[in-house]
Amino acid sequence: MKLPPSLLAALQALRTAGGRPQLVGGCVRDWLLGLEPKDFDVEVFGLDYAAMGRALTPFGVTDLVGRSFGVLKVRIAGVEYDFSLPRRESKTGAGHRGFAIAPEPGLSEAAAAARRDFTINAIAYDPLADRLIDPHGGQRDLRARLLRHTGPAFAEDPLRVLRAFQLAARFELTLAPETAALCRSIRSAYAELPVERVWGEWDKWAVQSVKPSRGLAILKETGWLAHFPEIAALDGLPQEPEWHPEGDALVHTAHCLNALVTLPAWRTGDARTRRILSLAVLAHDFGKATTTHQADRRGALRWISPGHEAAGGPLTETFLLRLGTPHDLVEYVRPLVMHHLAHHHHGQTNFRDTTVRRLARKIEPATLEQLIAVMLADHHGRPPLVALDSIRRIEQLREMAERLAVAKAAPAPIVLGRHLIALGFTPGPPFRTALDAAFESQLDGAFHDEAGGLEWMRNYLRAHPLAAVPSTPLPR
Repeated sequence: MKLPPSLLAALQALRTAGGRPQLVGGCVRDWLLGLEPKDFDVEVFGLDYAAMGRALTPFGVTDLVGRSFGVLKVRIAGVEYDFSLPRRESKTGAGHRGFAIAPEPGLSEAAAAARRDFTINAIAYDPLADRLIDPHGGQRDLRARLLRHTGPAFAEDPLRVLRAFQLAARFELTLAPETAALCRSIRSAYAELPVERVWGEWDKWAVQSVKPSRGLAILKETGWLAHFPEIAALDGLPQEPEWHPEGDALVHTAHCLNALVTLPAWRTGDARTRRILSLAVLAHDFGKATTTHQADRRGALRWISPGHEAAGGPLTETFLLRLGTPHDLVEYVRPLVMHHLAHHHHGQTNFRDTTVRRLARKIEPATLEQLIAVMLADHHGRPPLVALDSIRRIEQLREMAERLAVAKAAPAPIVLGRHLIALGFTPGPPFRTALDAAFESQLDGAFHDEAGGLEWMRNYLRAHPLAAVPSTPLPR
């Protein structure tokens, strides 16, 4: 494993002091998968806490905040690393704080690894000896793309089920049958989890998934889907086969999510963009649970869900807030859900400029660029169905949004209060009426720049003298 030279020097200093430093956890797993490790965690055998600290002090500022857990944080060459002692953990009460932790430098490698959640995360690597330590068969399970719990202590922390959920989605893993059974047996322990820990796992799913549907499959297989009722309501919810040959609403959502992570908007997006898009696609059909019924369409009884986009708005907000999603993200996701079928509304065959401008305003603070990604994911979530007319409309919306410069942000008002003041008007309540009228005309395309906006306003105020009371006559 290629390590930063500064970290390697610290490991050598620990070895010189009599310790046996090993890299543990996700960095070893990622390396064995051919991925570049991002975070390096080190477990140090053979030294007590004080000796570990003395060996590391020359390398950077040390943080003793984890002393009671046997953890020392050290900033080396601008990067913070966790150095920890092997430890035993025992359950003493409910919740993630209900553990007694006892550092034990002489613990065996197998016993130290046994406290980790899954076998694929219980592999250690000694870079100084170029040796893998794998007492629980993690390499075997990694090759089989299998998530298997390391030992019975797994059941002591219910968060590990949600870790399985996001790890499965990130690395395309399946759950060992005995691990799925264990997860089902602790389903009621979900109530112990603080909301910030729940959000932490969902955040990883939203930002890092390679195959998001694998996470949903884990939730269903373990019975934990019941803790997320808006998603559970999609399971088995019928859809019209002519329009949705792929299956029920949950199957459709899974296909949509898998399609999303292949789109450029998601692949090149930053973490925030990925969160918004993943959550919007996950929630886009929540409203179907309350609107789906059978009705006659073209002489046949069909499944329909009229108005499910609008119905999905409140359900999305409730779901996200219960999940612990930051409030500012909710404000982006909700309008994307409520307008994800804007390209099908009103029987239109082509978009008009004013329609595109107004749509950009309706979905603020989300953007048309984001809405288009949700639309495409939704469309590609109906394999093997491809509707060329839908693709054409979405592409037309993209082209028009770019031409009108509203793809990345909604249009902002051109005519502002300062313009009215410059025209000689005294600020007051009537300003709002005049400015609102100007903005509506701007969205309709009546003017496109400041000069045009001022000319429009002069004409408007001549025709509507009560809109504002000028302190000086309007120039003619």
